Amino acid sequence: MTHLVVGRTLSFCDDPAIAGERASHDYEERGVVVIDDLGRIAWSGPLSELPDVYAGLPTTDFGDNIVTAGFIDAHIHFPQYRMLAAPGNDLIDWLNRFTFPEESRYGDSGHAAAAADVFLDRLIAHGTTSALVFSSVHKIAAEALFAAADARGMAIITGKTMMDRNAPDLCRDDPETGGRESQELIDTWHGRGRARYAITPRFAITSTEAQLKVSGELLKANPTCLMQTHLSEQHGEIAYVKELFPSSKDYTDVYDHYGLLGPTSLFAHGIHLTERECARLSETGSGVVHCPTSNTFLGSGLFDLGHIGDDRRPVAFGVATDVGGGTNYSMLHTLGEARKVAQLRARRLTALRGFYLATLGNARLLHMDADVGSLSVGKYADLVVLDPRATPVLAARDDISETLEDRLFALSILGDDRAIAATYVKGQRF
Repeated sequence: MTHLVVGRTLSFCDDPAIAGERASHDYEERGVVVIDDLGRIAWSGPLSELPDVYAGLPTTDFGDNIVTAGFIDAHIHFPQYRMLAAPGNDLIDWLNRFTFPEESRYGDSGHAAAAADVFLDRLIAHGTTSALVFSSVHKIAAEALFAAADARGMAIITGKTMMDRNAPDLCRDDPETGGRESQELIDTWHGRGRARYAITPRFAITSTEAQLKVSGELLKANPTCLMQTHLSEQHGEIAYVKELFPSSKDYTDVYDHYGLLGPTSLFAHGIHLTERECARLSETGSGVVHCPTSNTFLGSGLFDLGHIGDDRRPVAFGVATDVGGGTNYSMLHTLGEARKVAQLRARRLTALRGFYLATLGNARLLHMDADVGSLSVGKYADLVVLDPRATPVLAARDDISETLEDRLFALSILGDDRAIAATYVKGQRF
């Protein structure tokens, strides 16, 4: 039923670093979002200007809480949902000790279905309403995640991971099987409800040239799908890729050779990219996803948003939790850590820009911005309601906040799932 959500409303229309902070967003101290019967936004703006046709409708008033678009996680691993804080000496050690044994369990349909429910409920509890998700190598795991998201009305992009080497038997497929099962999943799920498919070779170390070739062919045959993989996370990984692909110019060139760069291609991490790699990513419209808590936890390095976003050859980028290498499901926590990494790189990341990246910025990166990412009319009512006084520490900090930037900054440094007063997915409150 059509209803109203009232509070401090915040909606982005552009990147604050490009449009300027004032022109980048609309903010109302007493705003309202009108949610229609289809779970979309029928109207939003100042409560004082609410059209008469909506007067008297059922209303949930969140007072001084901030109502904004639901968070979008641009890189997260479904089979790693319970792996947070699993130690490893480096990326490869962590994969072999914890990740691959955990992912091998997802060949069991019952385990995958139960895990999908826990995983999505955990996202919602942290204010995340959409995500680009890695699954396991098993077709049934991707099916379980698609089905669980569909039952909640969530916009989830995922795909069967493809790996045919340097992994245990239970985590491997082969080029023919990976290609066939990926296409079957695309035919069944891509564009069904709010589901979209991402062609998913894990990374160059776990895919042979034959499998990367199949991945490129899949992307060419299904140009509306996304492609997700990993790139330039750790120095040891980069060196190993060089051993496996000695004729390639660099790590990025491996993917480029197989047609995996392009405007729907997303590369997690991108910490150690060279100038040549950034130029090529920019030229092809490819995007990079910054995963700050994962990068610091695994000792991978410090992402340089100034290097990535250099005006001479800017590379589009977003932010993500990267659970389970990432250490928290909260996009608030992720933004706080992104701020710290930027500081260590002598870069400036305002809270306002961070919230843009976690909402409309990630929506644009994932080509979802026609449907989510802001409070614009016609978009799905995927909302998060943030309580800037959720804990005693936050409340004390809020007492001295004077601006929107102050409040968003405090939420990003001190906030977690306790600051999520409510989450709406397709107009339904969870």
